Amino acid sequence: MVPASAVKVITVAQQKGGAGKTTLAANLAAALAQGKRVALIDIDPQHTLQRWHAIRTARTPAPPHPAPAHIDFTDISGWRLDAGLKRLRETHDYVIVDSPPHLDADATRAIRSADLVLIPIQPSPPDVWAAEGTIALARKEHRPVALVMNRVPPSGTVRNQVLADLEARGLTPLPTYLGNRAAFAQAFAQGLGVTEAAPRSTAATELRALISQLLAPG
Repeated sequence: MVPASAVKVITVAQQKGGAGKTTLAANLAAALAQGKRVALIDIDPQHTLQRWHAIRTARTPAPPHPAPAHIDFTDISGWRLDAGLKRLRETHDYVIVDSPPHLDADATRAIRSADLVLIPIQPSPPDVWAAEGTIALARKEHRPVALVMNRVPPSGTVRNQVLADLEARGLTPLPTYLGNRAAFAQAFAQGLGVTEAAPRSTAATELRALISQLLAPG
C-alpha cells in the first residue's frame, strides 16, 4: 500500500455502473473531513455527488446532531481538471475524485493525477471483468491501485468465489470489505457519510477500518 504521507488525491474509479463508486467517494470524503481539509470532485456525468452535497449544505443543525463536517465541492472537468487538482493539492489534506463509470478522457486525467486509484468491486463476475479495464489504465499511467469489495452480502459463498477469481488474476483486495448495509444508503440520502449519521454502526466501523488500511503508515 502507498504510504499515508504520499496520498493526497484518491480517485474512485470503476467502469461498471452500480458498483457503489459514488457512495464510497461520499463516505470517504465525509469521514476524512472530520479533522482534515477535504475537497470532493464530481466528474461523473450523472452528478449524483452534486445532489448529495446540496442536501448536505442545506442541513439545519439540530441537537444533539451537529452540522456535518465541511467539504469543499467542485465539478470541474475537461481541460480544467489537471489545473484544478494541482491547486487543490496545495490547499487540502485530501482530494477525493468520483470518476465517470466509463473510461473516457476525464477518467484518464483523474487516474493519471491520483496518488491512489480505489476500485470498488461488488461480489459478481461482471464487476471483476469491468475492473480489469480500470486496472489496466491505472497501470499504464503508473498509478497504484487498491481494490475494495463493496456491497458484500452476509453469505460468504459468492464473496469467496469472487475472491478466488481475483486471486487467479493476480489481484488481492483490501482485507476490509464493506457489507451490503442499509446504513450507507440511509446516510447518503441525508447528505451525510455513515460515520456521521450512524457512527456506532457496523457500516461505520467497516469504513473506518478501510480508511486505516488505505492510509496506513509505511
